[in-house]
Amino acid sequence: MSDITIHQPSAEFVKQANVSGMAAYEALCKKAETDYEGFWAEQARELLSWKTPFTKVLDESNAPFFKWFEDGTLNASYNCLDRNIEKGLGDKTAIIFEADGGEVTKATYSQLLAKTCQYANALKSIGVKKGDRVMIYISMSIEGVAAMQACARIGATHSVVFGGFSAQSLRDRIEDTGAVAIITADQQVRGGKHLPLKAIVDEALTLGGCDSVKNVLVVKRTGGDIAMVAGRDQWLGELADKQATTCEPEWVGAEHPLFLLYTSGSTGKPKGVQHATGGYLLWAKLTMDWTFDLQPSDVFWCTADIGWITGHTYVAYGPLAAGATQIIFEGVPTFPNAGRFWQMIERHKCSIFYTAPTAIRSLIKAAEANDAVHPKSYDLSSLRLLGSVGEPINPEAWEWYHRVVGDGRCPIVDTWWQTETGGILISPLPGAIAQKPGSATLPFFGVQPQIVDAEGKVLEGATEGNLCIVDSWPGQMRTVFGDHERF
Repeated sequence: MSDITIHQPSAEFVKQANVSGMAAYEALCKKAETDYEGFWAEQARELLSWKTPFTKVLDESNAPFFKWFEDGTLNASYNCLDRNIEKGLGDKTAIIFEADGGEVTKATYSQLLAKTCQYANALKSIGVKKGDRVMIYISMSIEGVAAMQACARIGATHSVVFGGFSAQSLRDRIEDTGAVAIITADQQVRGGKHLPLKAIVDEALTLGGCDSVKNVLVVKRTGGDIAMVAGRDQWLGELADKQATTCEPEWVGAEHPLFLLYTSGSTGKPKGVQHATGGYLLWAKLTMDWTFDLQPSDVFWCTADIGWITGHTYVAYGPLAAGATQIIFEGVPTFPNAGRFWQMIERHKCSIFYTAPTAIRSLIKAAEANDAVHPKSYDLSSLRLLGSVGEPINPEAWEWYHRVVGDGRCPIVDTWWQTETGGILISPLPGAIAQKPGSATLPFFGVQPQIVDAEGKVLEGATEGNLCIVDSWPGQMRTVFGDHERF
């Protein structure tokens, strides 16, 4: 692989970057290394609003069940919405939503807070309370994000299930969580087709093991014909419209479970990955600011669905905690044609674009076959940073993404992380670290990776083995829900 080009950050990008130059990156690493707890305490105090300030930073007494900022109290929704409004961002666009058919709806921070509060009050009106689990089975939408924020606002733990999953998968997750309510939509729209959501919820609830569910709240997306069960099912919009647009946040301990997200179960029964409120939110905000070099004028677009961890951290929580404007897209990258992503970047003046190598590779093929959907047929001059997530990116796809989409001037953050880590752990910081196509390069400061062999022996130098993280970090998962042994 000697022909791989190392790409240095441009002097222009370095000059304006949040972490500017390699010396700044190394200084942050040194700071985290020298006083690990002090470093994270400083970040948590500065970047989050606390109702009760924490006095204890890290509790390692019951490893691997680490606790961060345990005696502090806060609320995730307050930190994503109210905090930004108090900073004068109430009229700033929080979400630009583009539907499958191209219709665009926008919500400011003030409007998103009002909707979140109405949803939160609607949940309270049906008896959902702090500590309850709420299942969310919905497509990409402002309503989906508001539903997640509403759960966080009242201290309920949400568990989002990707809208493409089957009734059986949904049933298994309902049974495992003991969810008391489900938020769904009548249907979803993908690639011009209306696909069932509520009907799949109905089927899941007939499969047994779902007796915990007392209420199903339905968002009207298409107005398609669906069955409504009296006493159980209600239209969320009608219920929410009757509610106040204010809702006092439920202040929860930093270790309170914010959400459960199930891994696919490729290694046996799906695991309910449990994330805590304080540490997770800090990690989401920090990695937004530093990995994506977020600036106040940016328009950020992560193409991941909220049914996955990427859609939790870099759609539902990170961009909002960071006060960003973000794009949310309902559809698929190839409808009505394979130029859809490029058309949307042009239309919404997207400046940070974060997507998966699978999508990039399929769009390369499409662009080579049809000039009309080639990125060069669109004005992508608003882009200043590109990102890759979900799997390793092959050097050829990296170079095409850099050269063709980014016009050779946009750094690429190739991010390594997973559901269990809560957020990005290894990635080039775009204003500091040279980028090597196909490599996630260096760890986020405070993250201590090691390569070990099958027996756990540490391997040095250029080597292959198992990637392990030596010490806890605030964003890590806390346990497997209901199965500490497995964790």
